[in-house]
Amino acid sequence: MEPFDTAFGLPLPLAVGLFYVVVLLRGGATYALGRGVRGGAGRTRLKARLETPRFRRAERIVERWGAPVVAASFLTVGFQTLANLAAGVLRMPLLAYLPALAVGGLAWALIWGVVGVATYEAIAELAMRSPLEAALFTGLLVGVLVLIEVLNHRRQKRRDEVSLLQAAAEA
Repeated sequence: MEPFDTAFGLPLPLAVGLFYVVVLLRGGATYALGRGVRGGAGRTRLKARLETPRFRRAERIVERWGAPVVAASFLTVGFQTLANLAAGVLRMPLLAYLPALAVGGLAWALIWGVVGVATYEAIAELAMRSPLEAALFTGLLVGVLVLIEVLNHRRQKRRDEVSLLQAAAEA
């Protein structure tokens, strides 16, 4: 393998560029969906998504902090989609949204293009030497990620319950 080749046989800058295109398309499409959905959301399944405490919190954060939050959201898992959707629903001006998408998307592409591909390469190389060790390592990695997701889900559920109780108390 050449020094800048990835596991997919592409030069690293090209792999990062492909990740960048994907995130620009996905983030932009989510923003566009948010812009188009506010008026007609009452007739779609998306209405329920726009009424969750989690989305309402994301909407408040984007409304308060604006484009920097959209850019920073690309460094998170789970919040980036809500932030892009909220930016669209709030009709954030394109002159503010596009630079945030460009900067945040580049950070996302670099993380996945470098760290993600390096992790894949390390596991693939370990699998060539010892398939059992590779399977154990992958299982451990997946287990840790599942544990983090379960803990985040529980924490989010508690936050949602508190938000619902506060909303009920205010009503």
